Amino acid sequence: MGRQLRIVHHTGYRYDGMVSASHNEVRMTPRATREQYVLATRLDISPMAWSHSFVDYWGTPVTAFEIAEPHSRMDVVATSTVDVGDRLAEGPGASWEDLAEESLCDQQIEFLAPSEHVEPPSELRRFAAEAAKSSARPVDAVRAIIERIRDRVAYVPGSTEVSTTATAVWEARAGVCQDLVHLGLGALRGVGIPTRYVSGYVMPNAAPVVGEARTGESHAWLQYWDGAWVGLDPTNDTAPGDFHVEVGVGRDYFDVTPLKGVYSGSQSSDLFVEVEITVLA
Repeated sequence: MGRQLRIVHHTGYRYDGMVSASHNEVRMTPRATREQYVLATRLDISPMAWSHSFVDYWGTPVTAFEIAEPHSRMDVVATSTVDVGDRLAEGPGASWEDLAEESLCDQQIEFLAPSEHVEPPSELRRFAAEAAKSSARPVDAVRAIIERIRDRVAYVPGSTEVSTTATAVWEARAGVCQDLVHLGLGALRGVGIPTRYVSGYVMPNAAPVVGEARTGESHAWLQYWDGAWVGLDPTNDTAPGDFHVEVGVGRDYFDVTPLKGVYSGSQSSDLFVEVEITVLA
């Protein structure tokens, strides 16, 4: 394996009053994949909660929990140690004919279907169709389409909300990593390339000091089908490397939300997030 990382993800809610109960799901435990091996993971929840862990339909580890006592703050801390190795920069090589096969379309139908949040604007849809028509291989179309998105949409932290649609991002010419991925999902699915959303973490410093904790980031990238799932990080214009840690996959952000739930007894809440990443080896 190429890199050993420890990730501490601290999140939760501050409420403007007392909450009598809350029911939540958390997706903050890294996935075990061909590129990463999960050495250890722990989830601490405060106040103390009843919990149940499972793997969801998409293959993402989930912990569901319930807090039944009154509280004005909820804290969730996920601590994980992961060995991350080399990831595929290119797959075995799927052809357009391969992607059009009925069996593959049936198998990947959920990663070919559009959705409200990833539906591409007409301008991007036309460009994607032209790119697919002029590309000998699907992978060539992927590169052209993602390059077009990067040329159009600037990465601007805080410029959008989680509910912002791909079309709105295209028109605003600004978004965050989630938005660049959503645009890519819609455009690539529209030309018949199965594509899925990936949530995780990334170390923002390319040359960190071993043993020194650094402020990290929750991050998003995509994977497209090229005979195997191949990752591409539109925000950083690169294939995910050994500083990327994969947590969940799904159709879009809403399948892999790190923390979501419902509560009763308070008018409003404030979400907080802190991520710390340490290179161990």
